[in-house]
Amino acid sequence: MRQRADRARAKGRERRDQVRERTRERTEQVRERTDQVRDRAMERTEHVRERTRELTEPARMTVYRLFGIDRSGPPPIETLAGQPLRVWTIPNVVGLLRLALIPVFLVLALSSDDGTRLGPALLFALIAASDYLDGFLARLTGQYSRFGTLLDPITDRALVVAGGIVCWHFDLLPREALAVLVVRELYTTDAARRALKKDVRLGVNWWGRLAVWPLMAGLFAALVGVGWPAKVALVVGVGMAIMATIRYERDGRRQLRERAAAAADAGAGDGPAPGPAAGA
Repeated sequence: MRQRADRARAKGRERRDQVRERTRERTEQVRERTDQVRDRAMERTEHVRERTRELTEPARMTVYRLFGIDRSGPPPIETLAGQPLRVWTIPNVVGLLRLALIPVFLVLALSSDDGTRLGPALLFALIAASDYLDGFLARLTGQYSRFGTLLDPITDRALVVAGGIVCWHFDLLPREALAVLVVRELYTTDAARRALKKDVRLGVNWWGRLAVWPLMAGLFAALVGVGWPAKVALVVGVGMAIMATIRYERDGRRQLRERAAAAADAGAGDGPAPGPAAGA
């Protein structure tokens, strides 16, 4: 009996030693995997920090940058998410005046006989041309603001929609193209709202910058009674605007994917060790 008991105790010790050894091996494996994940997360965090430093470092003002020809470099810190709105600046006063003049244009244009009176057309051109003025003043005075980055695209899209309403009402341009244009502007405005809510920053791409010229030119030409050049400019502008929207969507989705991947890596690095080691 004693020998059986001794053998049972020996087997029990051997079994416990085996379990302890397996537990130690699994714990070591989990620790190694955790260290690897943490190292990757630290590398990614350092990369993001370095990239943020590059993006937020103020760019040196040059003549090309002052006049908006050179668009390279990081955005001003004052325009980034989380910064104060800073409503009352010289560029923002210009932007608010532009926005306030759009209803005036609508009233004057819709009250005309055929929508091609010179006064409303010149007012439309003034509002469109002053889009360059507020950006120039922001660069000249250094009065950048987050409110300005929100106000400027809203004003531009409101002006395009207002011009489209007048041209639709008086049948100055193909209504199919106008419908596509208005839907695109409304969709882009809603997409910008959703991007802002998710803290996704979408810089203006070159498709969007270049589309402004044929769109505004086509609407203005229609408002002064020019026929087929206005139609050609409108169709070209709508096509470029759609390309800009596609790029915005793609850039936004890419940012969200990168953010999700970074969050997943950080979560894996900071989370508790997996269960097998504890339960072995």
